[in-house]
Amino acid sequence: MSSFARSRWGILIQPLNGESPLYARQAEDYFTPASNTKLLTTAAALQQLGANYRITTPILAQGQPPDLTQLRIVGNGDPSLRSEHLEQIVQQLRDRGVRHIEQLTLIEKTPPQQLRHPTWELYDVNFYYGMPVNHLILNENTFNLTLYPQQEGQPVRLVSNDAIALQQWFIVNQSVTASPDTPYNLDINGVLGESTLYITGELAANADADPWDMAVLNPTTYFQETLLMLLRQAGITVAMVKIQPGQQLEKPKREITAITSPPLFQLIRDTNQSSNNLYAEALLQHLGGLTALETSLTALGVSPDSYHLRDGSGLSRHNLLSPQAVVETLIGIAQTPQAQAFQDSLPVAGVSGTLRRRFQDTPLAGEVQAKTGTMTGVSTLSGYLDPPQYPPLVFSIMLNRSEQSVQVQREAIDEMVLQLWQLRDCDG
Repeated sequence: MSSFARSRWGILIQPLNGESPLYARQAEDYFTPASNTKLLTTAAALQQLGANYRITTPILAQGQPPDLTQLRIVGNGDPSLRSEHLEQIVQQLRDRGVRHIEQLTLIEKTPPQQLRHPTWELYDVNFYYGMPVNHLILNENTFNLTLYPQQEGQPVRLVSNDAIALQQWFIVNQSVTASPDTPYNLDINGVLGESTLYITGELAANADADPWDMAVLNPTTYFQETLLMLLRQAGITVAMVKIQPGQQLEKPKREITAITSPPLFQLIRDTNQSSNNLYAEALLQHLGGLTALETSLTALGVSPDSYHLRDGSGLSRHNLLSPQAVVETLIGIAQTPQAQAFQDSLPVAGVSGTLRRRFQDTPLAGEVQAKTGTMTGVSTLSGYLDPPQYPPLVFSIMLNRSEQSVQVQREAIDEMVLQLWQLRDCDG
């Protein structure tokens, strides 16, 4: 493939039963994996925590209605927690006759300096996929900002679905509504060390609404302000708010209720289907970090020297991962009781997740379960394939340093997988 003459390919094709590889190209070398990293994170989480593991956010109280001395919410890093859950908690308080809370205490175990990953790029951390990661997560620490054209020459109009999240940012709107059919060239950029977003470029007067999913700037404050708003709306007053870095030795409080996440098999499905970075990083927290991830992967038979990770999602360009590590992970988890839960979490070719638009109108539609990975110059695809005339396979294909478009990169990878589908067992 002359169009990839300056690119790097890492490929490993191996039978699921662990027999010798059918094909290997730089399979032991390190590559930038993008979101193929999530395969290791989710497999390790299943291995260590089990498919039915749930994340609990306890709600504790001191005092009796109508006046509580203290209401305490312990953040445990549930990535599925949404405003609707807080609304349910507030309604329960209201139904129990609570009308005043002397002190609302929020337990946030993540230090402010660790909210943003040190190896993520500046541009990325302004958007939903580069959101801050903490323990009091709400609405995936993201919000929507939609840009609408106005009359020609007027600034583009900004509308958000979340006023509390939006007010954390100082918006400098330098964008302009341009003449009809002007080519799209809007962009949103931040400034290092500042809570400022610059909106620049032009949006054609006849263009459709332009939605952007942005990162919440301060997730703990966002959680606090959202909860206070809901309490006010329910007629419950709060005298004081305190944010604590962790559980401290205080007078015991009774747990009045809790928010419970879906089971882990659903969380890893949400992680892999839409390639959700927040979910992956939250799972890494629950594993206990990268050292615990390595321990779990080693138990699955993955060589510790076959990868070197800096995060759990793959957004970091400092991640180093070999096709060997991915294939060992896929084979290892397939030999555990968690095999089906893991395989069910993966996108299906032409059907679901990040593969729903790939392999359509081919024999592979509905037949490949695999995880994608994409960033500038990088495309990866790794997963399971069960050819009709050959034993089941696992594969990992990694392309790095490519100047080709994402579409061209994916087409080259997909053609390789199509060739695997046509394998025949000579002994059959």
